[in-house]
Amino acid sequence: MPTRLTSSLILSLALITSAYGSSMKNPDIKQNPHPKMRYEITMTIDGAPGPFDSITAFVQYKVSNDRCVPLTPISGATLPPERRFPITFTRVSDTVYKSVIYADMMEDENYYGLGVCHWAVVAASADLKINGTSLSPAIFHDDIVAQKSVATYFVNSDYLESSGANDQGRVVSGNTNRAFYLPASRTDLFSIALAAKEDFQ
Repeated sequence: MPTRLTSSLILSLALITSAYGSSMKNPDIKQNPHPKMRYEITMTIDGAPGPFDSITAFVQYKVSNDRCVPLTPISGATLPPERRFPITFTRVSDTVYKSVIYADMMEDENYYGLGVCHWAVVAASADLKINGTSLSPAIFHDDIVAQKSVATYFVNSDYLESSGANDQGRVVSGNTNRAFYLPASRTDLFSIALAAKEDFQ
């Protein structure tokens, strides 16, 4: 009887090791050498109290089908790979900037031996700095592929009161719903809109 129990335990451990083993390796994630799904991202600043010190941005990607990713040890969760890359906004005017992203920038591949992992763009985000504060509007996958324009609203005080010591490193994400703000404060808002336009090659 002990022998059967020991054999069962060994078999169970073997199955667990098989399920989790591939999660221990770090696959060689690749970029698509010939991306074609090109989107122009236009950023329009409307009504900001003044200029910004700097503007940076990034685009984020994530594997969309987590069944291609092995379970992690102990927790048994799946952690789909993610990647983030900087992008550059080129100034068109004092209030308009343009950049380009590729929705198919990452290479779909069978990275873990569990089927092909399909990558999708998650979002394109900007980071507009004024003193110690960063204003961070974003446009997400569904709005990118639908070629929509998404306006994010900020309160003027986010800009005007950004020079205090407590503001160093502060990030303000704003709100895409203008009605979120009280009616009395809606005249005290400015917006930063990100618009996507398909430009496939």
